[in-house]
Amino acid sequence: SGHLDELGWDGSQREKLWRYNQHYFDDLNAKGAADREEWHSQLLSDWIADNSPGVGTGWEPYPLSLRVVILIKWAKRGVQLQPAIVYSLAVQVRWLCERLEYHLLGNHLFANAKALVMAGVFFEGPEADKWLATGLGILQREIPEQVLSDGGHFERSTMYHALVLEDMLDLINITRRYSGRLSSVQRQQVAEWPALTQRMLNWLKAMCLGDGEISFFNDAAIDIAPCTPDLEDYARRLISPSEASPPPLLYLKDSGYVRIKYDSAIILLDVARIGPDYLPGHAHADTLSFELSLGKQRVLVNSGISQYGSGKERLRQRGTAAHNTVAIKDHNSSEVWSGFRVARRAYPVGLNIQQLPDASTSEIRCGHDGYTRLSGRPMHYRQWSMGHGRLTVTDELKGAAIQAEARFHFHPSVEIKAIHKSDHGWLEMPSGQEVFWRIAHGRARFENSTWHPRFGEEDPILCLVVLLIDGASTVHFSWKVILLLSIL
Repeated sequence: SGHLDELGWDGSQREKLWRYNQHYFDDLNAKGAADREEWHSQLLSDWIADNSPGVGTGWEPYPLSLRVVILIKWAKRGVQLQPAIVYSLAVQVRWLCERLEYHLLGNHLFANAKALVMAGVFFEGPEADKWLATGLGILQREIPEQVLSDGGHFERSTMYHALVLEDMLDLINITRRYSGRLSSVQRQQVAEWPALTQRMLNWLKAMCLGDGEISFFNDAAIDIAPCTPDLEDYARRLISPSEASPPPLLYLKDSGYVRIKYDSAIILLDVARIGPDYLPGHAHADTLSFELSLGKQRVLVNSGISQYGSGKERLRQRGTAAHNTVAIKDHNSSEVWSGFRVARRAYPVGLNIQQLPDASTSEIRCGHDGYTRLSGRPMHYRQWSMGHGRLTVTDELKGAAIQAEARFHFHPSVEIKAIHKSDHGWLEMPSGQEVFWRIAHGRARFENSTWHPRFGEEDPILCLVVLLIDGASTVHFSWKVILLLSIL
């Protein structure tokens, strides 16, 4: 926060991500924006006066792309754009055309392409037709690359997946409205988008916990992308989506996640690659981590992310120890470094998914090779066994006698009520629901940690740390299903 007169548009008082958001102009389409229309127009005039073409953060391709889309959506809501704003918008698109982010690819190039398509139908004439064709051409190549067959976005971030899903819905919306501007080949291209968007929506619903919000794998935080219910509502207006819920046991094979639901308990397991090999910028060293919710309450949580940049705190939040998995001393399972870099990375191996014939128990076993760069080439294997009111997590480290710890981070609203001899105890949720934990093998302690559900936010939490003994540990969690059902 801060007043524009004090901070300006591009000073050094705020980090890059803060400045990016300042230049997006998201508030133009926020709830209640109609009441601020005059102020928005004045703010845009100020931006045009103080941000010369090509100079400063606001002219970088990514924030520029998002702002172009936001301005066009603002105009399509019935706002009469001042001639100076329309002229600036055209200049911005021309600038973007010469600086498309092919060097970054991923969600950046997708955002560039979306801006070109939106501008291509907003304006008229040969130049606008070229923008439209260029944007659709990029999407023709990028959508099959970026959206996997199971519907997940290839960067394996629930947050960026939701952003790209909104992009797809916007693209369906505007190309339908201006279908007359499209060639027959282009109309055939966009006709494939609704089915793909349905798969994306199914994936997002499967990757949400009991509170309806996204799970935290790789870079993920709440309140950056639209929430899942809002995306569902948007989809209903465009594609008549299926209202079916995910099945009790779901393996998202192409993206690499497993979802299990018993009663109102949901567990999401990361048996995925950290992302595409050539684009790991939003990856965390979180292989074989998981999250658990009971009813609408999150119980076990991964770190989330509160900042970008290249500082130590972002590196810590991306590190293995900030997630519900096994860490070896100060090593990460994938070598995250700088703000958006990864060197040697973990690859999942030996995935096996079993469900007993009566469906009373689901067992998932998987390993990863991320630690084989260390002395003795250790392999980490984990098994989750889940049934009604219970979860067992077993970890093994094979190949070396090396100190390792399994980490379990509890949501900040979960209170540690009792610990007995450091090997068992119980937790209490705000509803009064209790969760019991017991260490069948290993040595436990608690330590302080943090959780980051939103950018700029840090909540203190407790982490149960279990030292592997003879290369193994087993932790049991249990809860009373009848009480859990009563709080829904």
